[in-house]
Amino acid sequence: MKNCPNCHEETEDNFEVCWNCNFNLAENKVIEFEDPAINGTRKINCLRCGIPMIYSGNYKFHEGTRLGILGNLMEVFVNRESFDLYLCPDCGKVEFFTTQTNP
Repeated sequence: MKNCPNCHEETEDNFEVCWNCNFNLAENKVIEFEDPAINGTRKINCLRCGIPMIYSGNYKFHEGTRLGILGNLMEVFVNRESFDLYLCPDCGKVEFFTTQTNP
């Protein structure tokens, strides 16, 4: 076991990055990780053009029908999905990605 020089937390000998503060022991600096799942901050390039795609928002879809008075009761039997939508400003390609949730 060895101690992290940044936060002094004990880490395994074979770890290159501290589990507590993300300090990289080989590069002697804290590594900043960005979460691509938060508010469309994924950096996605268009597969056709290679230019960055634009986040258009989160769209919710559902399958099923409402049946008059029993409409709200029948909503129990529908399939609901949520997707992040990205658009290519050059060629118009559209890509859907599932919304990632953090545990």
